[in-house]
Amino acid sequence: MRIETFRYDNRVVRAFAIATVIWAVVGMSAGLLAAVQLFLPSANLSLPYTTFGRLRPLHTNAVIFAFVGNAMFMGIYYSLQRLCKARMFSDALSWANFWGWNGIIVAAAVTLPLGLTTSKEYAELEWPIDVAIALVWVAFAINLFGTIARRREKHMYVAIWFYISTAVTVAVLHIVNSLAIPAGWFKSYSLYAGVQDALVQWWYGHNAVAFFLTTPFLGLMYYFLPKAAERPVFSYRLSIIHFWALIFLYIWAGPHHLLYSALPDWAQSLGMVFSVMLVAPSWGGMLNGLLTLRGAWGKLREEPMLKFMVVALTAYGMSTLEGPMLSIKSVNSLSHFTDWTIAHVHTGALGWNGFMAFSMLYWLFPRLYNTRLYSLRLANWHFWVGVLGMMFYAVPMYWSGITQGLMWKQFTPDGFLQYPNFLETVLQLVPMYQLRAIGGSLYITGVLIGAYNLYKTAKAGVFVPEVEAQAPALTPDVAAAHPAATGHRWLESRGFLFTVLSAIAILVGGAVEIVPMYLIKSNVPTISSVKPYTPLEVAGRDLYIREGCVGCHSQMIRPFRSETERYGEYSKAGEFVFDHPFLWGSKRTGPDLHRVGGKYSDAWHYNHMEDPRSMSPGSIMPPYPWLYASKLDLTSLPARIRALRKVGVPYPEGAEATAQKDAQAQAAKVVANLRANGVKRPDADTEIIALIAYLQRLGTDIKSSGPAGQVAHVQP
Repeated sequence: MRIETFRYDNRVVRAFAIATVIWAVVGMSAGLLAAVQLFLPSANLSLPYTTFGRLRPLHTNAVIFAFVGNAMFMGIYYSLQRLCKARMFSDALSWANFWGWNGIIVAAAVTLPLGLTTSKEYAELEWPIDVAIALVWVAFAINLFGTIARRREKHMYVAIWFYISTAVTVAVLHIVNSLAIPAGWFKSYSLYAGVQDALVQWWYGHNAVAFFLTTPFLGLMYYFLPKAAERPVFSYRLSIIHFWALIFLYIWAGPHHLLYSALPDWAQSLGMVFSVMLVAPSWGGMLNGLLTLRGAWGKLREEPMLKFMVVALTAYGMSTLEGPMLSIKSVNSLSHFTDWTIAHVHTGALGWNGFMAFSMLYWLFPRLYNTRLYSLRLANWHFWVGVLGMMFYAVPMYWSGITQGLMWKQFTPDGFLQYPNFLETVLQLVPMYQLRAIGGSLYITGVLIGAYNLYKTAKAGVFVPEVEAQAPALTPDVAAAHPAATGHRWLESRGFLFTVLSAIAILVGGAVEIVPMYLIKSNVPTISSVKPYTPLEVAGRDLYIREGCVGCHSQMIRPFRSETERYGEYSKAGEFVFDHPFLWGSKRTGPDLHRVGGKYSDAWHYNHMEDPRSMSPGSIMPPYPWLYASKLDLTSLPARIRALRKVGVPYPEGAEATAQKDAQAQAAKVVANLRANGVKRPDADTEIIALIAYLQRLGTDIKSSGPAGQVAHVQP
């Protein structure tokens, strides 16, 4: 038996660890500012780059992909080497992964405040950055699978299974959802439209939560928890069931984000059923982790990372029970579009991902710097301040969400809406938004305490760039000397076959849901009166996307009496066939806008965007003064019309040649309406004119024949 000497690389682990701490502060600070803006509109600063609509995607990207992403890579690069008894396959790829990933995050931090966004939730970055993400992920995957291939440990431990599923599934999700036709360097249009785009987006969006925020962290839990507790995993068999059931079931659950929408009912029901089934494997994983601590509970007093890990697992259990519950249609009818969803998401983000990340950091820093943690007392302060922050965040948001849902649905004894003015609901929520901001402040305070503690730990020690290790070479004769494995043990020694089976498990659900949406035309019946947007309306829609309006306003009226009474006729699948991308939204901070076209005059929209409180006293919406000063760029319209034609919008050949002239003609009509309604000196060349044109188009297509609210002829 030949013994080989090799060295584990700690340099890239340290780099990811430092980036994790930095991005935690940056991402959560952006979130805190966004939280304050919801009760203090002046916190939008009257600047185009700091409005809630542009800040929200910056916050989500910074927390998910910067903070959590760096924490994921940190844990994988540390644990994989030790589980495989091999240095990472390529140091160059390790550093390409680090600098490429963080370069992408910097690009996001620049482009999102500039309004360069696709508007697709968790996938807002424009196409050049999407290409970069794919390339960096390929570098990570090659490094991961290369290390597994050259491992000196024949058996692949459970953590590696989760790393494999993460690498494969995230690649599939990102590539499929990001398919788009560019209309320039900073603008593209989704290959999918309307209902199909919504299904693909939430197939991606839900499974980005599953395979970026969940599966890699479950793998890290299976590595770091037994290490810290000095106990073996509670149940090997349970870990097998947990893994395969989770990756197979999770991929089907995306449509539960679209219940009571224009998505076909069969797809909604499929998403609901598989979401409910997810409780079993999710709780199996949580219990496997918590029961690993049997006999080691006393270590909780000594090891701060275990405190964070236990709360992380508890938060994981709570959110993975609540998620399936929110997927039940009767519950979803109350919760969807409300702050209840925000509370649910942040239970997972702050509790599961946040506390898991700091659990790993507290375990790694003393080992990376060959010293003891600087202060157990500060670690405990971080823990308790963080827990208190989560409570102050989540509880008001649950209260707020239930309040919203009930107020929206409330009728008087005479059968009229109790609160017909949407703003009445908003004003009731302001105290909850203030408490939420207090919770966010506490959580960030804990993060700063933790960052200081880790900094002092590093200063007190000496960094260990490489760790020497020895292990037998896994040559064919040594492998043959191992006892013959059977069943799953046999599979765990075959990395390629394991990867193929994992890929099949995650591809089945996506194919069953998405393929019929393209092959069976009756899933998206067309409506004869629905026509493509005019060039000016295209420009206005792109401005709507740029300003992040979809972050606060939905465009999906559900078939409830409370919604049709408030907004008008419920939304039909055929109304969105030319929407690239779809803009249904996932949260109503403001009212639904799908039927806003013609509801107010052009002058009302003009004044409302300039000073929302002049038209809606008490509104928390920020003003948009730059729309009145910025000249509308009509030169990009030909390229945008061509790109939209390529994705299937039936613009006639030559439409791009007349696009600017057509837009100017429609803008002149809007200006004439404004002057007729008392607006002094409106400028036809400004962006506000295009935005008004788009808003006035919304929901008007099905009114083009028959009385208001009557649907035009539907073609199967």
